[in-house]
Amino acid sequence: MEKTKYKKAKQRVEEIKEFYGKVASAVVTIILVAALNYYLNEWEYAWFLWVVFGLSMSLFFKANKIFNLNPFMNRDWEERKIQEFLQQEENIQRWN
Repeated sequence: MEKTKYKKAKQRVEEIKEFYGKVASAVVTIILVAALNYYLNEWEYAWFLWVVFGLSMSLFFKANKIFNLNPFMNRDWEERKIQEFLQQEENIQRWN
C-alpha cells in the first residue's frame, strides 16, 4: 500500500517537473521567435503572437490536466465515478 502511494507521488512530481520544463522551453521558444520576427520585419506584422497563442493553449491544457484545474472532472470525480460503477456492478451480481 505504501509503495503504491509512493509511486503515485513520485509520478506526480515527475509530471510537475516535466510541466515546468515545458514552460521553460516555451519561454525560450517565444523569445527566439519574437527576436526572429523583429529581425525580419521589425514588428510590421507580429506573427510570433500566433506561436505564443499556440504554446499558451498547449500549456493551459497540460496545466489543467496536471493541477486538476477543471472543477467538474478532476481526479476526485474520476475516483467517485469508479467507485460508483464498482458499486453498480456489485449490486447487479448480488441480484443474479
